[in-house]
Parts: sequence; C-alpha cells; structure tokens
Amino acid sequence: MQNILVYIIIALGLSIVINIFLKKIGISQIIGYILTGTIIAYGFDLHEASHSHALEMAGEFGIVFLMFTIGLEISLAKMGSMKKEIFANGLMQVGFTTIMTYLLAFYIFSLDAKSSIIIALAFSLSSTAIVLTYLKNSKEIYTPYGQNATGILIFQDIAVIPILILISFLTKEGNQDIVVILWHTFLSVTVVIVVLFTVGKKVVTWLLHFSSSSEVDELFMGSVLFIVMAASLFAFYMGFTYSLGAFVAGMIIAETKYYHKVEADIAPFKDILLGTFFVIVGMKIDVLLFVHNLGLIVGLFLLIFIVKSTFMFLLLRLNSSRATSLKTALFLSQVGEFSFVIFALAASGHILDEKLASLLVLVVIFSMIITPFFVPYINMITEKLIQEKDVVTDMSALVGREHHVIVCGYSVVGKFVTQYLEELDAPYVIIDNSNKHVKEALSEEKEAYLGDASKTAILEALNIKKAAAVIVTLDNVQKKRLICEAILKHTKDVNVIVKVISLEEKEKLSDLNITAIVDGKVEVARVLVERMLTCQLKWH
Repeated sequence: MQNILVYIIIALGLSIVINIFLKKIGISQIIGYILTGTIIAYGFDLHEASHSHALEMAGEFGIVFLMFTIGLEISLAKMGSMKKEIFANGLMQVGFTTIMTYLLAFYIFSLDAKSSIIIALAFSLSSTAIVLTYLKNSKEIYTPYGQNATGILIFQDIAVIPILILISFLTKEGNQDIVVILWHTFLSVTVVIVVLFTVGKKVVTWLLHFSSSSEVDELFMGSVLFIVMAASLFAFYMGFTYSLGAFVAGMIIAETKYYHKVEADIAPFKDILLGTFFVIVGMKIDVLLFVHNLGLIVGLFLLIFIVKSTFMFLLLRLNSSRATSLKTALFLSQVGEFSFVIFALAASGHILDEKLASLLVLVVIFSMIITPFFVPYINMITEKLIQEKDVVTDMSALVGREHHVIVCGYSVVGKFVTQYLEELDAPYVIIDNSNKHVKEALSEEKEAYLGDASKTAILEALNIKKAAAVIVTLDNVQKKRLICEAILKHTKDVNVIVKVISLEEKEKLSDLNITAIVDGKVEVARVLVERMLTCQLKWH
C-alpha cells in the first residue's frame, strides 16, 4: 500500500512538471501523460503492473467520463439533427475502412481471416479522447468538419459494442449459435434502452432536482458521479461496455435543465481520469520492441494514415466541400484508444497472435503520440493542399459590433428578411449551419458566417449581447427551440423574433420568453385582407 502511494505521488508530480514544460512549447498534455507512464514503468520496473486489472479499470473510467461528456453534448434532439453525420457518414467510414484494411491484411500481409477482420475493425476506429478534446478546446467542434468528426466518432463508439460481441463470438468454440448470441444481444440492448430512458430518466431527474434544491455542491456532485457509475455498471452487467452506459446517462441529463452545471462540475474528474488512461498507455510501451521495429511501425502507421484519410475524403466529398472533407479525414486519420481493448481481448481469446498484438499496440501508441503534434496544423495543411477557401468561420470581424441584426437561416424567408433589412439600411449578419446557404449568401456579397446558433461559443462570437435583434427564420422547430433557449440563457437584453408555420409550433415555443412569434399563416391572412381593402370593392 505504501509503495502504491509513492508511485501515485511520483506519477502525479512528474506529470505536472512534464506538462508545464510541454504547455510552454505548445504540446498537448496527452504526450506528457504518456511520457510519465513510460518513465514510471522503466524507472520502477512496473511493466507487469501496467497489466493490472484494477489499474486498467481506473484508466478505462477516464474514457467513461469522456463518453459521459459527449453524451451531454448529444441530446436525443441533437442526435436527430445529426443523423447524416452519425449514421450515414459514420457507417460509410467504418464500413469502407474495415473492408479496405481487411483486404490489405488478408491479401497483402497474408494474415488469416480472423486476425484480418479484428485488425480491420480496430484500425477503422479513431481517437475520441484526442480529437474531441482538441475540437472542444479549440471551439472547432461547432464547424462543419468538427460536426462531421464528432458524428463519426459517436458512431465509432457505438460500433465498439458489436465489435466486442463479434470477438466474443469468435472466441467461442462453436457451442453457441450466432443467432442465439444476436438474439440475446438484441434483448439486452432493448432492456438497457427501455430501463435507462424510462425508469432511469425519472430517477436521474428526481435525483438532480433533489440534490440541486439542497444547495449543497457536494450532494449535487455526488449525485452526478452516482448516475454515471450506476449507468456504466448497468450497461456492463447487460454485456456491453461501461462507456455505453455513461454515454446514455449523458444523453438523459442533456434533456434536463441541469446539463450546463453537470458539464462544468464533471470536467476536472474527466480530465484527471483521462490522464490516468494515458499514463497506463505509456506504461505499456516496450521501448526495445519499439526501437527494433521502428521502420515497420512507422510504415504501418503511414499506410493506415493514407488509407483512412483517402477513403474518408472520397466518401465525405459526396455531400461536403473539399476543404471540409479533407479536414474531417485528417482529424480522424489516427487509430483510437478502443483499439487497445480490441487487441487485448483478441489476444487473450487466442484469435490474434500475442506478438502481433504487441506490435499493433505500438502502432496505436505511435499514432496517438503523433496526433497531438499534427492536429493543430490541419487547417494550414488543408489551405496549402486545396487552393479553395472554406466557408467563412472566422468571426473576429464581429468583435465590437453593436446594434446589428442577426438573421438565423438563409433559406427563402431569410433571403426576404435580408432584402427588407437592406431597404431599411439596417446592419445585419447571417448565421447558418449549411455550407450551401452560406456560400450562396457570400456569392451575393452579404456578410455571412457558418455556425450553429444554438452554441454559446457562436453566440459570443456574434457579439449577441450588443445585437439589436435576432430573427430566426428556420423551419425545424426543434432547432428553433434550441437556438431560442441558448439565446435567452446567454442574454435577456436582445429582441428575439421567431417565424412559425403552425399553431402547433407556436404552442411548442410558448413557454419561452420570446419577444415576438410571427405565424406565417396568420400574417398571410392579414396581408390578403389588407390587399383586398386597397382594391375597388364590388359588393353584390
């Protein structure tokens, strides 16, 4: 026990010193944690300890809390609005990358079918921990390539579940039919979803309300930790990963009014545990094996990088600009942390050679070490490779802007709104989450920016507190509500005017303190009568 405390204190102190130094030269703290693990492992001969189940569990809960914070960002409404990014782009990326990697492993490297499919599935995954941490810190998560990357990463995290089930099936000696396994899995999924989104949602809401009303921060924080751990354990006992339960718990809390407070309070725990995960990754590095196979490891990494980037770019070009597609592809070109779990389970189940698994783990580690150095330069690399500027996302020109009108959405109604504003000589800016609409506005020499107006970072960049009014012209009622909620939470001093197309939509927004709700049908009826009165009436 005393030795364990000594190791923890040394690791903590060493990681702080290394990260302070790396911070000054602009290097990610992830590298600092990995270096700490390697130094500790070799300094105290703790290579065997790095395989300790208890230590790996502590590291895994760093990923658990990361998935929980992702769930907070992805409510059911948001997931519905990101269907294309999550399910279409995600499925294409994982599917095609897996197929291409399998063909390379099976035909070029002459591996057996089982090993090839395991390697292909593992290499199709990217690093949620590194990429999302960078995108959130840099605020690029709200850009089109940030949304694409987030959606694909969410699908990859969901895809881990069937991958682990497949490994379980391949490990079995054939005494259980795959149909039975799939049927049990389907039942388990149904139970998890039904329990967490019905009973679980009521318990979570009540617990957060109770602990929040007590006005004791420790109770609220304890409630959040209980919710995360309970949901994670429930998912695990139903045969899934801890991360799935945490992700669903985050989605449930995202539907409540407490999610902003929860996200702020949980951040330190997530970062500390995520640091633990990367320290354990560092402890697993076999320096001698790495040095002896450096050429092979670098070669395999470059091959994976080229295959993933190329195919992801080509797939995303079906519905995105060249710049957005390339940025997304480069952000997701590395191999992810869940690959460690896949290789470990496959090796222990004797469906992947242990020496091969050790080599592949080093490829993953090398990939994760390189990525933090690489991602800050993706925008610069894209600009040099593609001589086409992406849609305007730099809102620095709005710093100090006052008394401007913010027009949310540049479809048909948004275009008419800007025309009338120009007639009144009223200053305005357009914000839209559609590449097509923003490019159209820019081609008409209007000031337009790409972004999601329901995000606080975007509202701050628009200098909304100094704006005269916000006119919301979107058609999607869920998106309109998210934008209005975000604006009203951010400031009470701006006029919010919202277009609705039905009484049902008006009712859905009635609980919000919106300055004016304009019903399109009512306004059309009023204009029709006004036009009638200007005509020469013919009474019979």
